[in-house]
Amino acid sequence: MAQSPNLFRNPLFRWGLPAMTTAMIVAIAFLVVEDQTLRLAMLAVAAVDLLVTPQILKRAA
Repeated sequence: MAQSPNLFRNPLFRWGLPAMTTAMIVAIAFLVVEDQTLRLAMLAVAAVDLLVTPQILKRAA
């Protein structure tokens, strides 16, 4: 049986997906949220997402 192409093996997808979600979180943090503590929490979540998600997607491949 032929192996089907796996999207998770593509590094552009593995890094592009969290980059887009990080960009959305950062945009919302700066454009919508007024509370400084919540903004910092959102930026921390965005940083963790950007660093951890590609590793998880690589293991899923």
